[in-house]
Amino acid sequence: MTAGSRGDAAPYTGLGHGLARGGHEVTVVTHGRFEPLVTAAGLGFRALPVDPRAELESARGRALHRSATGAGKLVRLAGMTRSLVGRMADDLVAAAGAADVLLLSSSLAPLGRTLAEGYGLPSMGVFLQPLAPTGEFAPPVTGTRSLGATGNRLAGRAVNRAVDGIFAAATRDLRARFGLAPLGARAARRARRRDDWQVHHGFSPLVVARPRDWRPGLDVTGYWWPYDPAPRLPDALRDFLDAGPPPVFFGLGSATVPDAERLSAEVVRALRAAGMRGVVQRGWAGLSAGGDDVFTVGEVPHAALFPHLAAVVHHAGAGTTAAVLRTGVPTVPVPVQFDEGFWAARLVSLGVAPAAVPLRGLTADALAGAVARAVTEPSYARRAKELAGRLRGEDGVRPVLAAVDRLAGA
Repeated sequence: MTAGSRGDAAPYTGLGHGLARGGHEVTVVTHGRFEPLVTAAGLGFRALPVDPRAELESARGRALHRSATGAGKLVRLAGMTRSLVGRMADDLVAAAGAADVLLLSSSLAPLGRTLAEGYGLPSMGVFLQPLAPTGEFAPPVTGTRSLGATGNRLAGRAVNRAVDGIFAAATRDLRARFGLAPLGARAARRARRRDDWQVHHGFSPLVVARPRDWRPGLDVTGYWWPYDPAPRLPDALRDFLDAGPPPVFFGLGSATVPDAERLSAEVVRALRAAGMRGVVQRGWAGLSAGGDDVFTVGEVPHAALFPHLAAVVHHAGAGTTAAVLRTGVPTVPVPVQFDEGFWAARLVSLGVAPAAVPLRGLTADALAGAVARAVTEPSYARRAKELAGRLRGEDGVRPVLAAVDRLAGA
């Protein structure tokens, strides 16, 4: 069960396919717009009624851009999410009723744990971000730098309490619906710690090592690569790639922006100032660029495109960050909001990116400088190739399969 953007769904196609090869029948429960992504992996599908793109393009979604800080965006997002959770409850209840084991993303875990209790099902978390409080870094969703060990832990607990608050009404209604005794958020957290409720995290320990102060049951397994057995590029894009030196990609994935035309123009100016051809992805932001040296694309498989590029400029979402690292090309992160600042900082610290260029306040000069460094200083390409080779040796699905086998046999 997962909710959110494409990046919140795609990794579970790879995880689900691996579980299916291991002998399990897998159904992915997520938004209807991602059904083709899921069914192409040979998995079952159950739709949730909310369309995340429509929500981001609504007045409430556009209001996120009016917040200049991570905390302000979180407050606005919490309000929007709280109103959407109840609309998904009936479909989640129906889907869970046909299951033997529930695997829960962080975006639906509070509801999913209640469903598991109501139906008497085993469950575990399959998270794409490290959300448990730790002294080693600040909560990724805040996009802030380290606050020191004590400050990081306090901030992590505060974020978790805020998330519990988003789901409080919906979980209270579900508990009443199943005839379960009322259970407050604090008591639920204590129960998870007491039971060592298991959470597998779908990123590499080479990128984020398991924090030493995490409780037992919280594991970092390795990436779950999206399933795509034979990724193909459109003929027109392949012709563009073959017509000159490797270009630079610019894309913001499922992020939206207040002024797509202005940003598109800044990106083109930056690429030309750096002396690079470009591939610009429309994405949910609606970016567009033209000219002999710039090509605009829609959805394309990262695994097919990224190896042909000189560098990848992206919003540093968890999924796109993983795809860039897997490919082994230099990168320039342009974080927009939430956990993207966290992943951007990781890319810089790993030595595969020269600097982050946050979208707020982005200028053509700043982006051009970062792109030029990424493609001309050999250390970034060297480190990217080295790290990609090590990541290809990991199997993030295997530990989850073993855990599901144990839960299914319980």
